Amino acid sequence: MTAELASADQSPAGWGEPRSRTVTWHDPRITAAGALERSGLETMQAIRDGVLPPPPIAMLMQMDIVDLAQGRVEFSCLVDESVYNPIGVVHGGLMCTLLDTVAGCAVHTTLPQGLAYTSIELKVSYLRPVQLTSGPLTAIGTVVKPGRRVAFAEGEVRDAAGRTVATASSSLLVFPIPAP
Repeated sequence: MTAELASADQSPAGWGEPRSRTVTWHDPRITAAGALERSGLETMQAIRDGVLPPPPIAMLMQMDIVDLAQGRVEFSCLVDESVYNPIGVVHGGLMCTLLDTVAGCAVHTTLPQGLAYTSIELKVSYLRPVQLTSGPLTAIGTVVKPGRRVAFAEGEVRDAAGRTVATASSSLLVFPIPAP
């Protein structure tokens, strides 16, 4: 798409009125520094409770922490047209990001202070389309097997009616946080 076509005042009349969504976030270094002083579960609780700012990806993807326990997280995610793909449904990339997030955060809740994680594998199964009428999504991540080097987690996304729309299994590398 050219810059001229993307401009609201030069859009073809058949495109209708342009829509927009503003994303606001805080410095992610504040959250990262706060995580250095806490266990994974304490970090997630601090984000949920507003002690630490949420990561920018949470603001962009409209995700919020709903519930936390060691080895388990629950997030909500709002969907709107800004995440639609060309065929008129929510892009699978949002589901993938949501599943990667809850799997990783579930593992994070099991880690002591000084350890971090990163995804090394994610397998996603898309089970049904998601649209605006699907309502807010609920994503649950659970640790299947914690580990000192590799941890395993699963994720599930449900629509507002409680139907499973996507699932994932994930492997995550666990490592010491490098010194700054």
